Order: sequence, then C-alpha cells, then structure tokens
Amino acid sequence: MDCRYAAAVSVEPITPTAPRAVGRTVFSQTWARLTFLHWAVGPDRVAAHLPAGLRPDIFEGVTYVGLIPFWMRGVGILGGPAVPFLGSFCETNVRLYSVDATGRRGVVFVSLDASRLAPVLVARAAGLPYVWSRMRYRRRGGHVTYTSRRRRWPTAPTPPGADADRTDGARSWIRVHVGRRIEPGPLEHFLTARWGLHASDGERGAVFWPNEHGAWPLHTATVEHLDDDLLAAAGFGELAQRPPDSVLFSPGVDVRFGPRRPD
Repeated sequence: MDCRYAAAVSVEPITPTAPRAVGRTVFSQTWARLTFLHWAVGPDRVAAHLPAGLRPDIFEGVTYVGLIPFWMRGVGILGGPAVPFLGSFCETNVRLYSVDATGRRGVVFVSLDASRLAPVLVARAAGLPYVWSRMRYRRRGGHVTYTSRRRRWPTAPTPPGADADRTDGARSWIRVHVGRRIEPGPLEHFLTARWGLHASDGERGAVFWPNEHGAWPLHTATVEHLDDDLLAAAGFGELAQRPPDSVLFSPGVDVRFGPRRPD
C-alpha cells in the first residue's frame, strides 16, 4: 500500500454484512436491479475528489471508480412507510471508495443522477451532489439497459477535473447481459459491501451516514454497450474509453440508514 495513504488507526475489515448497528432508522429504501461497473485507478487519481479528512480505500494497490445505475424503490423516512410515487425512481451514481480517520470504510459520491425532482432537491439541500435527469430502465430476458440524460435545471455540480462541456446535458447509455449468480470474493465485497456514506460537512470536515443491509446477491455481467458522459462530467472521462475492470449485477437489497455521525 502507498504509505502516503496509510492511516494511523486500523481500517475496519471488509465484511459481507454491516460491522456495526446503525441505530434508529433515518431512511429506508430498496436498491434494486443494479449494475456495478468499476475501473481500477491509482489512489492519486481520486484523492482530490475526496472531502478533507478522507483517504482513498485501496485494494491490492489500487482503488476504484464506480458507475452504478439502478432502480431506487420504496424510500421511507424515520421508519415510516414508503413515500408514494416520489419514493421510487431511477438513479445512476459515480462513486469513490474512502476511509476516514477512525478507520471506517465508505463511499463518496461524485455525482448522483435521479429521475424525480423532489428527492433531488431534498438531497442537494443536505449537501449531496444530485442532478435531475430523464432516465429509463428496461430488462428483456438477460439484457438490461439503462439510459439517462441530464436536464438543464438545476445546474449540475462541477467536480475537480470535470469536462465542463459534458456536465449539463450529460448522457449515459449502458446495456449489459446478466450471467450466472456467483459467490462473492474479496474484490466483490470490497466494491459492493460498503457500510456508510462519507460526505463533506463544509468547514467541519466529513460526516458518516452508516447503513446496513443483507449480503448482496451478485451475478456476473457483460457490457454490450457503453456510451457515457457521466464519468467525464465527474472528472474521469478517460475511463469511459476503456472497458471496466469489473462488471456485476444484483437484483438488490433492502437498506436502512442511521443518523449521521462526525468523522
């Protein structure tokens, strides 16, 4: 491991289920019909995108940039029932992998595109980089397609190194073929079993939103078509020019988030 990213404290182990209880439920939701596309990069490539106090999480000398399209379903608040209509929508996120000063592993979202305006506005008020987009999910047999095109309002955030010409109106068209179910190994757990969200809290540094869910059911998947601007809009345009290093599909999991905690 690059000593520049070594922590003074031990990093929590990679586990297929949550290593800690989240406490009371703040949000509940189902992440369904996900495709995980991942590219291996050097830690220096992502460091500038992480909030202060975080470092890249590294697996066998590299970290990863993820492009994750899926169907968000049944969002509920404070343990209540799912919000009708507004609680289900398509989403695609570009995400990185992080470790905080206490050794907690998590994800950092560089961008999140969603097809419902109300959740976008609420999440942006909470400091998450959501963007309102026209999106669609289709499945025919083993073939899964996700399409997305950003709307012009509200204005999309511009991360470090982003291609400004592709930020507004950015498009994505992803089609994969879903294969057999697999038993996840260490890399699959590293990429999917993430038990919290790291987000910037301005001058106070990063905060951590813990989550918990069952073990991921995972399948192999093969990319049939990838035409994507979201990576470029997030500052990683070169990655869309080469095949991803890992492609996985999951029918999904039910998720609970607990109260946010300081770094």
